[in-house]
Amino acid sequence: MTEFSVKIIQLRDTSFNIGRKLGNNLQGNALVDIFESVTRSEIDYKNLTSIFSALAPHLLEELEGLAEGVGISSEKAAALFSGYDVPKTEAMGCSAIMTKDFYVRNYDFSPALYDGLFSLVQSDSALATAGYNLQVIGRHDGVNQHGLVAGLHFVSNHGYTTGISAWTAIRIILDMCSNVDEAVQLLKEIPHAACYNFSLGDKHGKMAVVEASPENIAVRYDESTLACVNHFQMRQLKEKNRESIDGSVTRNHYMKQLATKKMTHENMYDEFRNIHSPLFFTDYENMFGTLHTISYAYQDSQIKTTIAQSEQTLDINFQDWVDGKDINEKKLIGMID
Repeated sequence: MTEFSVKIIQLRDTSFNIGRKLGNNLQGNALVDIFESVTRSEIDYKNLTSIFSALAPHLLEELEGLAEGVGISSEKAAALFSGYDVPKTEAMGCSAIMTKDFYVRNYDFSPALYDGLFSLVQSDSALATAGYNLQVIGRHDGVNQHGLVAGLHFVSNHGYTTGISAWTAIRIILDMCSNVDEAVQLLKEIPHAACYNFSLGDKHGKMAVVEASPENIAVRYDESTLACVNHFQMRQLKEKNRESIDGSVTRNHYMKQLATKKMTHENMYDEFRNIHSPLFFTDYENMFGTLHTISYAYQDSQIKTTIAQSEQTLDINFQDWVDGKDINEKKLIGMID
């Protein structure tokens, strides 16, 4: 067993200064070298600037701040951290369940490509958000001040093209959208690089799964419960699934069974983080180990989250945080096999 940790940071500032502080935090961090090894040395910075200017201009300011904080050029910061034109990544797994009352999700991958950062961010030019960072400015999953919650689920690299990564797409919709309908519309406008599902829920009780490929997008809705895993279910997109989706289908079926049990937020959160659950995985060497569990209850603005095999739960009233009440926790500590 190896100790596994996630740093918790709280940032309230301009987008540029938020980026600069993140950059200062990255100095001497092995993450920069990791991103250097898995990203392209150069990207089409002009095209990235055009996309971000149209969808989330404040992220250009954050990238500028990151560049200054790390001590590199803006172009290099964009290549390392923007989530644009990123080489293919395989084998991510994730499971999420959405009801009108709560959202619960597990993220499954390898700790070797994991930021180990949970950020609460309040910018003067975007909505306040909380979530797990991916490639620094991106998010695996998270929630915003209006009670919109979202997560990504890898499907395949069918039709892979130059475009925006799913984790940058999550960040954009959390920063810019107030509800599921707005998020669905914005996801239709983002140029997606690969095939991903996006699980969405909001405080109005609406939930959706956006099935997105570089060429096409379809949306699944439900009024009671939705499960989201790692394969497309809409007829027009099924051909883009990987050849083997048995594990994803099994998890989807298990969550549908859970939905019939009328579980509370806390019950469902405990189910997802339980190492003995069919939704928890430990195959870290093959990029399929559960790294974190995150949940959100809409009516009381409650975030509950933990990392692999941790006895510690970070329990936050996010509305209190948005109103200016900082949390005391600095780190989550867990274990991986």
